Amino acid sequence: MTDLSTDYMGLRLKNPIIVGSCSLTGTVDTILQLEKSGAGAIVLKSIFEEEIMQSVEDPKQKDCNTKPGVKKEMSEAYKYNQRHSDKATEYLQFIKEVKKNITIPVIASINCRTNGEWIDFTGDIEKAGADAIEINVCHLINHQQKNDEKNLERIIKSVLAVVKVPLAVKLSYMYTNLRETILSVSSSGVKGMVLFSKPYFIDIDTNNLSISPGKMLSNREDYVLSLKWISMISGAAKCSMVGSNGIHHSNVVIKQLLAGADAVQVVSTLYLNGTTYITKMIHEIEQWMLRKGFFSISQFKGKIRTTHTVDPSMYDRAGFMRYYGRIG
Repeated sequence: MTDLSTDYMGLRLKNPIIVGSCSLTGTVDTILQLEKSGAGAIVLKSIFEEEIMQSVEDPKQKDCNTKPGVKKEMSEAYKYNQRHSDKATEYLQFIKEVKKNITIPVIASINCRTNGEWIDFTGDIEKAGADAIEINVCHLINHQQKNDEKNLERIIKSVLAVVKVPLAVKLSYMYTNLRETILSVSSSGVKGMVLFSKPYFIDIDTNNLSISPGKMLSNREDYVLSLKWISMISGAAKCSMVGSNGIHHSNVVIKQLLAGADAVQVVSTLYLNGTTYITKMIHEIEQWMLRKGFFSISQFKGKIRTTHTVDPSMYDRAGFMRYYGRIG
C-alpha cells in the first residue's frame, strides 16, 4: 500500500497534486469535480489587487490622495465598502461556499504588485476560512520598478503582519539575482514558495497587424526551469516548495518530488486532458512507487537534489560541456 500524503506549509495533503489558480477553481461545481478526481488541494481563482481596491474607491474618497491622512481615510473606506456587494465581498463569500462543500485544503489567491491598502483584505480572507493564502507578486520587467526585490520584501512583511494562516509566495523567475531572492523569501517567514508563475507573453497578428495575447497554456518542457531551481535550492530553503508551470504528466510530478518539491501545481494539463486526468496521474505515481519499492513520498523526496554545499553553477557548466563538448 502506497502513501502519497505530503506536507505543504503545515497542511497535510492526501497527495502532492495541487490544482493551481485558474478558471477551473473559480466555481464550486468545478472544484467539487477536482476534489472527486483526487486533487490534494486547490488554489482558488485569483482576485486581483485592482479588484480589491475598487472597494476603496468610494466617490467621497476620490480626492483623498491629495489630503493628509490618506492611508487612514482609504482604510476606513475599505472597511465601509466591505459590507456591500463588490468583487471583494463576493470573493469572501466564495471562500465560505467552497469550504462548506469540500474537505481538501483551500488556498486563497491574490495577484498583486504593490505594498498597498489591499493587504488589509488578507485578514478578511483568513476570517472567511481559507486554509492558507498564496500571493502572486507581479514582476513587471522594464516598467520603472527599480527595486523589485525590496518591493517583494515589503509586501511579504506587510501580509505576515496581518494574517496567521500559512502564506505562500508564487515567484516570477525574472528577478536579477534569482538565487538570492528565492533564499531571502524562504527565510522571510512565509511557509511556502511556488516556482514559478507563468509570465504573460504577447504575440503579433500578422493579418490584422496588431498585438495579440501569447499562448496562455504552458508547454510540456516548461517544467525544467522550476526543476532546476528546486533541485538547487530545496536543500537550503526554509519553507515548503512547489513546482509549477509545465507539470503535464505524472513523470514530471515524480521528477519534482525527487528534486525536493513538497508538491506541484497543475493547470494546463487539466484544460488539455480534463479534470479526471488527476486520477490517472495519481495511479501512475503509485505504480512507479511500487516498481521502485517506495511506500511513501518521504522515502524518495529530495533524493536527487543538488547538494547545496557545492556551487550549483558547476553542475550547469559540467552539463553544458558534456552535451555540447561531448566531454565525459
